[in-house]
Amino acid sequence: MAMRLASFGAALASCLFLWAGTAVAAGPDDLDCSNAVTQSDMTACSQQDYETADVALNAAYRKTMARAQAMDKDLADLGDGMVGAVEALKAAQRAWIAYRDAQCELAGFEARGGTMEPMLVAGCLAELTTKRTDELKAALADR
Repeated sequence: MAMRLASFGAALASCLFLWAGTAVAAGPDDLDCSNAVTQSDMTACSQQDYETADVALNAAYRKTMARAQAMDKDLADLGDGMVGAVEALKAAQRAWIAYRDAQCELAGFEARGGTMEPMLVAGCLAELTTKRTDELKAALADR
């Protein structure tokens, strides 16, 4: 029992040390990504890039979904049974998400287990998400 308490105390002390270290780290508003030097700042900047890209992706997806819905409605009005743009878009997006996640996990293996790994993964997520946003903007664009 005493050994468990000692182990728990050591674990708790480690957690508190790590938490205290993050408390003094620069917040997102204080971060200058154009001059990021430390690994933690570079990782935070990569994460911010991904979050920004994800917001843009979600906006593009909503617009593309609205276009797909309109296309399906127009096709349904023709009565020829050629609808399916919405389902095709959903299937493509699900497949892309699986690809993105696996590809970015692979990108992290360059520094597997190291402090650079999260930065590499976030950078990959940002890059692929930006590319997908461009694809969605081009898909079903007004002709």
